[in-house]
Formats: sequence, C-alpha cells, structure tokens
Amino acid sequence: MNKVMLLTITVMLTACGPAKPTETVDELVANPARIKEIQRLCKEDRAKVGDELCMRAAAAAERRFFGDRPEQKKTQ
Repeated sequence: MNKVMLLTITVMLTACGPAKPTETVDELVANPARIKEIQRLCKEDRAKVGDELCMRAAAAAERRFFGDRPEQKKTQ
C-alpha cells in the first residue's frame, strides 16, 4: 500500500513540473509579436519561462534580423 501511494505521489509531482515549450523556431519566426513577448518574459523571469523557450525566441529573432522571414519568401 505504501509503495502504491509513493508511486502515485511521484507521478503527480512529475506531472506538475514545467511544461516543455511547444513553439518551434519556425512558428516564432512567423509571429514577431510572440517573439517580443517571450523575450520580455525571459528578461523578467527566465527561470519561470525556461531556457529552451528563451533560446528558441532568440534564434527566431536572429533569423528575422538576418532576413529569413516568411513574408520575404512569398514576394520572391
């Protein structure tokens, strides 16, 4: 019985952990407002947002800055 309770508590605590970022760099490149929002959140509390999402937002901003934008691909 104690082992079952311990396992149940462990599973519940694991499920309550921070969610994995679901936004890809490509999705962020297409949404500059979301990039700015994530960058603002990263400046305020990077630990809460998570390093991975902050790094994805930085990569997306870099891509947009250096010219890999969806709107450029449509006009060419």
